[in-house]
Amino acid sequence: MRAGIISARFRLRHSKIEIVSTFGDRLAVVEEKIEAACRRAGRSRGEVRLMAVSKTHPAAAIAEAVQAGISLFGENRVQEFERKSAELIAAGVGVRAGANNPQDGKVVEVHLIGHLQSNKSAKAAQIFSAVDTVDSLRLAERLNDAASRQGAVLPVLLEVKLSAEEAKTGLDPDGPGLRELLERAPDLTSLHLRGLMTVAPFDDNPETARACFRRLRELRDKLARSYPGAALPELSMGMSGDFEIGIEEGSTLIRIGTALFGAREARA
Repeated sequence: MRAGIISARFRLRHSKIEIVSTFGDRLAVVEEKIEAACRRAGRSRGEVRLMAVSKTHPAAAIAEAVQAGISLFGENRVQEFERKSAELIAAGVGVRAGANNPQDGKVVEVHLIGHLQSNKSAKAAQIFSAVDTVDSLRLAERLNDAASRQGAVLPVLLEVKLSAEEAKTGLDPDGPGLRELLERAPDLTSLHLRGLMTVAPFDDNPETARACFRRLRELRDKLARSYPGAALPELSMGMSGDFEIGIEEGSTLIRIGTALFGAREARA
């Protein structure tokens, strides 16, 4: 009898997994959680943008997401997305990037959310709609020069490192580099500085992520007071495992990959 109960429970769990099998199904689950987090925080759903992180997934997965209503994507690597962008164009999906603003068919935004080496800044400014991981004045200057040559204004976020993990990159919140970049920002006329982003430490304790996100919000508020020309309205914080906490702490842009696309595909 007990074996029958266990078997039935397994089938029930399995059936639930099968029900949430399409991108649209997974998107509906994520949207429910976003709306619930917004209600808890007393915020409007319209205050939070959803970025579908499509890194390592094929162009066909992006096309499916577009059909489900997604218009904002995040990619990690310049070369990987350069290959995908050609496939997307062939599938009738244009990417708003640099001076290239397609008028026909579906048009989406794709942001670079991975670490960018300065020697790839020209290509990044050409193929991405925005760069959300600016972590040095040198990189900002290179992106500004590249965007200027294209006759475009490139939106950017400053990546701030609020974790001791060596693998993570970003500006030191207490270091001179962040202040130096903000002081130079008015001269970088081909960049549109929109705000800050961070990645919370990997930790099973949800309060670790909460403390990280709260610190980024407080840093943004402090910097906005110190540099009146930099409003910094965007706070990009929160991923599949902690986006609800991010929303509760003021995130305006959440980056969701696994919860929408499933586990990452291995790179060739």
